Amino acid sequence: MTLVEHIRELRKRLFTALIAIVLVTIVIGVWLYHPIFNFLRHPYCTLPPSRRAGGTSCDLIFLHPTDAFFVRMRVSLIAGVLFSAPIWLYQIWAFITPGLHRHERRWTLAFIVSATVLFAAGATMAYLLLHTALNFLLGFGGNGVKSLLTVTDYLSFVTHLLVIFGASFLFPLVIILLNLAGILSAKRLASWRRVEIFLCFAFAGFVTPGSDPFTMPALAVVLCLFYEGAIVFAKWNDRRRAQRDADSEFAALADTEASPAPLPSVIEEPTPVPHPDDVEPPAPIDDTPRASVGAGHDEDDIT
Repeated sequence: MTLVEHIRELRKRLFTALIAIVLVTIVIGVWLYHPIFNFLRHPYCTLPPSRRAGGTSCDLIFLHPTDAFFVRMRVSLIAGVLFSAPIWLYQIWAFITPGLHRHERRWTLAFIVSATVLFAAGATMAYLLLHTALNFLLGFGGNGVKSLLTVTDYLSFVTHLLVIFGASFLFPLVIILLNLAGILSAKRLASWRRVEIFLCFAFAGFVTPGSDPFTMPALAVVLCLFYEGAIVFAKWNDRRRAQRDADSEFAALADTEASPAPLPSVIEEPTPVPHPDDVEPPAPIDDTPRASVGAGHDEDDIT
């Protein structure tokens, strides 16, 4: 395919993915908005009534006339992107697949499925931690202080936490991909363990929206466990690669040594080349001009 054909193919895939996201967003905005909104609001509603200014009511307020419209659009769009993920992930995979080898196609599909599962697992973990985090943050002010949250602030907090946990759970896939590409070995990953633990806690403390003592340690500990799991996979893959190289016919060669060229099974006898003295000299060239015989021409006319 030419460059223009690749651009047209990419435009076709992106258009299909965009149509899928728009259709799912419209369906959710019309029929499924209230169940999804109540699902996101549920951790706030499970808090003790003393944490909320409304008491037993867990209604969220908005301060601008357009907030209700934009909240509905935001919830529908986020849910539309998540629920249509199989469609637009397939479009990305279908665009990349023709340029990959057979084994690379298998790994690509495996990584797409793994990424989807890990992102969903991270978002689920964040949702389970929402009740504990909100209970701590809203009750930190003590008696006489109650929350009156706006719907935009609450949804921003919730979606931020869900996206951060979901994206952070893709961390082991990046390490495994680098190991499969031969960039990082298990030995090097193990030597970075102390630095990795510090960076995981620093990252978790920086990206988590709340300052509660639950979400940040939970994310950091999970990232450290994922790193250890990636090291185990890297050790297995390094042993498999070393065994495969040992079984190769070029395993005994040094890295700077050229491999021997394959020789044919039967070598034919070369054809003898005659000596220059044995070659007969060429005949002399007759450069005598020939007279023309045709009518209307002179004898000296040689044209």
